[in-house]
Amino acid sequence: MLKPLTICFVTLCIGISAHAAGDNPEASASAAADPSAAEQHARQSPFVKRGFVTHVGDRWVGNAVCYGPHRDGQAPGAKSPSSAELLEDLKIMSRHWGMIRMYGSAGATETVLQLIRDKKLDLKVVVGAWIGTEARVDEAGQIVEAFPEAVTANQTEVETAIRLANEYPDIVAGVTVGNETQVFWSFHKVRTPVLINYIRQARSQTKAPVSTADVYSFWNRAESKAVAEEVDFIVTHIYAMWNKQPLVNALAWTKEQYRLGIELHPDHQFVIGEAGWATTIHNEGEQATLIVGEANEDAQQRFRQDYLAWTTENQITNFYFEAFDENWKGGEHPDEVEKHWGLFNADRTPKKAIREQSGD
Repeated sequence: MLKPLTICFVTLCIGISAHAAGDNPEASASAAADPSAAEQHARQSPFVKRGFVTHVGDRWVGNAVCYGPHRDGQAPGAKSPSSAELLEDLKIMSRHWGMIRMYGSAGATETVLQLIRDKKLDLKVVVGAWIGTEARVDEAGQIVEAFPEAVTANQTEVETAIRLANEYPDIVAGVTVGNETQVFWSFHKVRTPVLINYIRQARSQTKAPVSTADVYSFWNRAESKAVAEEVDFIVTHIYAMWNKQPLVNALAWTKEQYRLGIELHPDHQFVIGEAGWATTIHNEGEQATLIVGEANEDAQQRFRQDYLAWTTENQITNFYFEAFDENWKGGEHPDEVEKHWGLFNADRTPKKAIREQSGD
């Protein structure tokens, strides 16, 4: 789900039009030009994809996990977790996974990387650069209001992600620039040329593989090809639960969305950046109509068991959503679904899916 802003998925998400040019460097640079951006970055020519490495020695670490570090009483932009709390999380996760995904470069991310290095933990990290809306546009796509403070914040996020990738090349497996910015319902929608410019900046200033993460319904549409041309690998989010799928159909539906993405982008390495099953839902709002599958620990355990059997057998790199419940997310009601996707409760006690897997 979304970080740090939280919204509900619609059943059928429609990808927005992308207006970047293709292989011609001059045309690409022109298409990416945008008055809100501080600097324009050219597309690499020739464009050489960087492989997203999912092995540590002979060990495949492709069954990975998403990590939001904020505990109860903490939230992005407010109180942050302590180093001791982060180390506790990292030790827990390192017992179950070899790679984690984080969503922003500010806040706890650098401390996480420092702890992994200092404590010699066996973990790789995909670092995110969280970017938000820089301008309001009219129906013709013309800018009617610019948000310069967002430009500054976005630039800082991207620059920090670049610095971390360069300072921790032995730990940072990749960089994702933006999270669910291209779907029409996003609360932090970013115009495609702006996103492409930030992707180019990250690729030009680091050796790490770079991508952007978005929903299956963006990557499964032809409009996504302009963005796909700019990334080293594709990160897709596939939530059967949010798309009116009962548990019995969940894995088959997930497989189909994954297949459609690969069919449209056959030359790209495909990574599932988010997929999961929540353990509690509220009986009000969009979650009450869009979610038809049962939400409890038994259902989560069954979904994860089937899902991991598929990803492991086919060596499909994925980041399960998510490690820990995040009670700061969603509305005030304690049953809000956004709070309950974790395999561990917010107090770090394991749910059934983890207990049965590891004997915890």
